[in-house]
Amino acid sequence: METDGMLHVANFTTLFACMVLKFPQIFLVMRAKTTRGVSLHSLLLEVTGYLVFITYQMYYDYPPPTYLEYPILIAQDAILLLLVLHYNGNLRQSLGYALAFVVGWRLLTVQKWIIDLAMSLCTFISAGSKFAQLQCLWRSKDSGQVSALSWSLAIYTTLTRIYTTLVTTGDTQVLVRFVVMALLNIWVLATVLHYRRRNGSSSSTKKDD
Repeated sequence: METDGMLHVANFTTLFACMVLKFPQIFLVMRAKTTRGVSLHSLLLEVTGYLVFITYQMYYDYPPPTYLEYPILIAQDAILLLLVLHYNGNLRQSLGYALAFVVGWRLLTVQKWIIDLAMSLCTFISAGSKFAQLQCLWRSKDSGQVSALSWSLAIYTTLTRIYTTLVTTGDTQVLVRFVVMALLNIWVLATVLHYRRRNGSSSSTKKDD
């Protein structure tokens, strides 16, 4: 009974966190009207990973509470992607990306081996999205437009999903993915906070001068 209660709490809080996960980042970009430090490639890879993951879960009839947040995350990423393309002056490319995602999603379930292969690559795809964001931060050395709150929520949701996977399906591929994502989310957050502190210190020094 205690495990069931913890599982319900983990599922509910994860769903709630994911409902607002990207909003701090979306509002930050809208307010700044710039996407400096926010990686387009990271967003594209992240959406790809989400699509593969939710399709795999649905294909094998996994419990819906273990993946209900993914349609919400995909919708929020779509909004953020449109904002990034808009502020980068490449909004026309959104139609091409949308078409590619729809076609790719439909192809995933054509054959069982396709979805299995895609899921085996899903961890690498999702990890690639985090590394793309890290590279963007390393290049720009500016995390002013990257939301620390969004990345903190992402850490929480991956940690809760490690727990829910352990007590429900026990799927090794899914578990490995969440462990890797949790570690990389922590790395991204640490990098965001590092540049924020460093740039804050630089600004204070200039004011003192």
